[in-house]
Amino acid sequence: MKVVETALPGVFRVRPDVIVDERGGFFESLRTSEFERITGAVFAPRQINYSVSRRNTVRGIHSVSIPPGQAKYVTCVRGALRDFAVDLRIGSPTFGDHVVTLLDPASSWGVYIPEGVGHGFVTLADDTCICYALSTEHVPGTQIDINPFDSELALPWGCVEPPLISAKDARAPSLADARSAGVLAEWMAPSPDAG
Repeated sequence: MKVVETALPGVFRVRPDVIVDERGGFFESLRTSEFERITGAVFAPRQINYSVSRRNTVRGIHSVSIPPGQAKYVTCVRGALRDFAVDLRIGSPTFGDHVVTLLDPASSWGVYIPEGVGHGFVTLADDTCICYALSTEHVPGTQIDINPFDSELALPWGCVEPPLISAKDARAPSLADARSAGVLAEWMAPSPDAG
């Protein structure tokens, strides 16, 4: 597999090797031992979620408080989406910055999002299905929501019409308000001997 670190420390794009023959194709979405060897990041999924959305749906920006924390590996099973990772780690050299990745089944790309980094996406096709492999199980009351249209983040959603968005996401606090509330994770710089 091909693993590329993005501009956000600890956020990786992963592209598996696809074997194609007359029947179609096969690939391992993620082999955690190989991912660990390449990145130094330990990832052991404890829960797998799927969401299905209509075109022009915005979900996010979501994270989980630490503890328990939650890393994710995100792939697109059907349809297409513009995926956003947003650095919410206070003290990070890229705090408030984002990376965008186009995810669809044809490309087979996935995105690894470490603890403390927010995640969101906008769907580009009807019936888009996204898979989230999560490092921890859901714990009620630990989710952190940031308004996806916060002007400080200025995320390039690319919506050409008003998006479909949940009431919870639409009324989520700004990055500044979440920071003031003390709910965001602190940046933990990788140790020099990691990886």
